[in-house]
Amino acid sequence: MRFGLIMSEVGSGLRRNFSMVVSVVLVTFISLTFVGAAILLQMQIGQMKGYWYDRAQVAVYLCTDVASDNNCKLTEATTAQKDAVAAQLKSNTLGPLIKNVQFQNHDQVYQQYKKQFGTATGSDFVTPAFLPETFWVNMKDPNQAQVLVENLSHMPGVEQVKDQRAYLDPIFAALNAASITAVGIAALMLVAAVLLIATTIRLSAFSRRRELGIMRLVGASNRFIQTPFILEGVISALIGSVLASGAIVALVKVFVQGFLNAQPSSTPFVGMSEALIVVPILLVVGAVLAAASASVAIGRYLKV
Repeated sequence: MRFGLIMSEVGSGLRRNFSMVVSVVLVTFISLTFVGAAILLQMQIGQMKGYWYDRAQVAVYLCTDVASDNNCKLTEATTAQKDAVAAQLKSNTLGPLIKNVQFQNHDQVYQQYKKQFGTATGSDFVTPAFLPETFWVNMKDPNQAQVLVENLSHMPGVEQVKDQRAYLDPIFAALNAASITAVGIAALMLVAAVLLIATTIRLSAFSRRRELGIMRLVGASNRFIQTPFILEGVISALIGSVLASGAIVALVKVFVQGFLNAQPSSTPFVGMSEALIVVPILLVVGAVLAAASASVAIGRYLKV
């Protein structure tokens, strides 16, 4: 199989169907950009989960004289009850699961409340006695927080045990929904790209039907005939893949590293290392889809 002859046929096909080639490039570019953005978003969600779940604490709220829920009967937790909770946290059952424990009395909780809410409406009516004393617990494995909840919830003097990860779950659920939406849009765009590549190849083959007939008469194999058309599709898709890869790298560099990292935030963001993982994925996906769709399209045409 002569490489020079095949490449000349590829060049001829690209020139004859230039407008369709541009369409394939643009559709592939847009669809793979969505794919890359969805992959990056999923990586970002994974990083955020790892960061915030590791820092999420379990709060053991003690009874106050204004609480009537659960174990509280409008009675402040006694010193003996606080000591019992502290002893349970250090027990052989819970101790090995806990990284560290911090206790805050009424005044410390009140100062944290004032720092967080400042002069918000109603904050002036809150006094230290209204706010429960709290054990803040960091788990070695945040997924084992439920063990703490089950062991401490029914102890005397404990109002409630709250795993702070419950506050994070709705946020990550929304982010996952956005990621799934991006994947769905990308899938639709990829289908459009595949159909467009197949149509382009069939039109290219139809425009060269006389040449193909001569090649068949002189004994050219189907593989020899198909190869230029497959390469046309792959080259067009690879151009779109390269553009999509450039868009993903630019997105990370300009928006994530340039804008988001400049904002005051402790949340870790994806960087260039993650972007460089996405790039080869986009190139492979673009080339494989183009090769497959072009192969099927020209194969069916030659059988007609």
